[in-house]
Amino acid sequence: MVVLAASICTKGGKAVISRQFRDMTRTRIESLLASFPKLIPTNTQHTSVETAEVRYVYQPLEDLYILLITNKASNILQDIETIHLFARIVSDMCRSADEREILRNAFELLGAFDEIVSMGYREQVNLMQVKSVLEMESHEEKIQEIIARNKEAEAKEELKRRAKQLEMQRREQQRRTGGGGGGIGSSYLGGGLSGYSSVPRYDTSDTPSVSRITTSSPAPSTTRSPAFKGSGMKLGSKKTKQAELLDALGGDVLASGAVELSTPSTPVITASEPIAARSSGRGSLPEVDPEAVHIVIKETLSLSLLRDGGVQSMELKGDMNLNISDPAFAHLRIALSSSSTDFGNSLQFKHHPNVGKFAPGQPRIVALKDSSRPFPLNQSIGVLKWRYAGTDESNVPLSLNCWPSPSNDGTCEVSIEYELENENVTLYDLVISIPLPAGSYPTVSSHTGEWSLNPSSHSLAWSIPSVSAADDSTRSGSIIFNVGGDDAAAFFPVEVTFVSEGSLAGVGVDKVTKVDGSEITTFSVDAVATTDGYLVV
Repeated sequence: MVVLAASICTKGGKAVISRQFRDMTRTRIESLLASFPKLIPTNTQHTSVETAEVRYVYQPLEDLYILLITNKASNILQDIETIHLFARIVSDMCRSADEREILRNAFELLGAFDEIVSMGYREQVNLMQVKSVLEMESHEEKIQEIIARNKEAEAKEELKRRAKQLEMQRREQQRRTGGGGGGIGSSYLGGGLSGYSSVPRYDTSDTPSVSRITTSSPAPSTTRSPAFKGSGMKLGSKKTKQAELLDALGGDVLASGAVELSTPSTPVITASEPIAARSSGRGSLPEVDPEAVHIVIKETLSLSLLRDGGVQSMELKGDMNLNISDPAFAHLRIALSSSSTDFGNSLQFKHHPNVGKFAPGQPRIVALKDSSRPFPLNQSIGVLKWRYAGTDESNVPLSLNCWPSPSNDGTCEVSIEYELENENVTLYDLVISIPLPAGSYPTVSSHTGEWSLNPSSHSLAWSIPSVSAADDSTRSGSIIFNVGGDDAAAFFPVEVTFVSEGSLAGVGVDKVTKVDGSEITTFSVDAVATTDGYLVV
């Protein structure tokens, strides 16, 4: 297809804005637009009309027309798809489709037209990609701004620290001079002392002379700052170790999105995460009071489900940490419970070098190879790790069914269902985020839990506080809503986040015993699992 021009004109054929993609004179395009309204047939639903030379593909836009002027050999189906995208761009960027609003946003509209058609040929872009290009946001620029703010805050903290150090030196000089009956740099006036020295020592002869400030009354504890000689202290003249490290690593590290900056007085800022994400990661998960033997199990799940069914990829990583606070329990053995999931031999375990490996066909016991040695006290020790990677759908903890059904009226009914498949865990703060077509807002007809709109990503956030296999009202749920748009692919990928109480891999603690065989009853287990990319694509 070859698009000669994209224009918005009045019903009388007057051009409001026009972008030519091939060499055409202004007289030629104005002539084509002026003759266009006369060619529109009456009482017909066609959206294209041809002349001996060109084809007009048009769409009404309130009191205006948006049209493409193409050659007669162009693919009409692709032209209609392109004119629809142009109309969506105009509706998204302009509050109303009148001539004044079009002219006010003419520069942005012409830029968007150039992103859709280049040199007369359609680019493979959609509405979201065009908007992303026009916003021109730079991730690297944001990181540089964060680095600059943290360097400024670090310099201020350094200034405060140096000022406090100089004040302490002044007081030390005053104390020594007053107690020793005199010394270099001392000055008495009215029974008081006021002076400043950058080096609080008096036993060397090469101590540099310094200026002194005297007052007519005894100097209080917080005197005015002394006058600095020479260049004094320069902010930013000396790089901190952190700044030197960042300069040495270069821009590649910053571009990875994992730069973490901190200053003594400001909270840690991670460039790749929002501030709200800098929490404990437990959400509404109940806290566990640690006992004398405290076992922490943490798991992270990465899962990609196919919208038509099946697993594209799945990876589960877990680790077990042990913290002992009572020396009487330093010699112990941890018996793991039998896994109730179907991971089988696909679950790979990795032991601490000092921890004995599991014997084939025997119960899984976590214990030191040398039973005479105790576990370290009052520190969290990683004793075991495990990993699963596969595509077995039976290991998915939460199944999702997303079913968009386009209608003939330009809207789409979306039905989404979830069901808890893993009965060993309880999910907290379950949030299912469904993308929405640009410029459209949903009408929810039925739902479980609560829902809200996320304006930053233009998505519907469906949240359920807790999901438990013991509670039939939350074990499964659904939401149905209608929204404008007929593209089923616009509702993907669906993103899922939750915090789980219990091990997704079924790794649990059956009992804890001492090496001599006596059972330990005062132990606690804190099993938490989180998501790291749970998508339906």
